[in-house]
Amino acid sequence: MILEFLSLNGHGLYVWLSFSIALISCSFIYLRTKKTLKKYEREYLEELQSLNFLEKKEILKKSKIANQIYATSSKAN
Repeated sequence: MILEFLSLNGHGLYVWLSFSIALISCSFIYLRTKKTLKKYEREYLEELQSLNFLEKKEILKKSKIANQIYATSSKAN
């Protein structure tokens, strides 16, 4: 029963190979995107921290994304 399902009438090799390639490709793209996002968040946080208090307060007041990045970095420290 299970072997019949896995073989898929003789097409199992192609189906499972294609599925594996798609899964590996999507995982690779996800991990690269996540790494790049973390890099940009770090750079943005460094830039935000280099500002004086009033500029930082104004930016945090206007930007939800800046608030999220700043809050996340505060929790990590």
